[in-house]
Amino acid sequence: QVQLLESGGGLVQAGGSLRLSCAASGGTFSSYAMGWFRQAPGKQREFVARISRSGGRTYYADSVKGRFTISRDNAANAVYLQMNSLKPEDTAVYYCAADRDPFYNTYPTAYDYWGQGTQVTVSS
Repeated sequence: QVQLLESGGGLVQAGGSLRLSCAASGGTFSSYAMGWFRQAPGKQREFVARISRSGGRTYYADSVKGRFTISRDNAANAVYLQMNSLKPEDTAVYYCAADRDPFYNTYPTAYDYWGQGTQVTVSS
């Protein structure tokens, strides 16, 4: 059983930056691909970014490509999401998730473990 705990959310003005962190415990962190998802009020949870188990491959939603960067530190059991040039439409609760399957997947149902989420609010 893997436990995930996100941190780093907050209120930021449009154009600003935030760095989200997700600390993992209770499992072999390097055995999981990791993803970030977000959910805005009244909307479905959507894929943001994914990183492979080794960190060698990353994938992004088109809406965040070029602005967000996902990274991981397997020694520290952590995954990060650096968010730059934030826009009001990035406002959402952001979740990290762990996937046992190494193959690329953007569907939330494919992920095995989830954190509780951290709120990101971008003001215009």
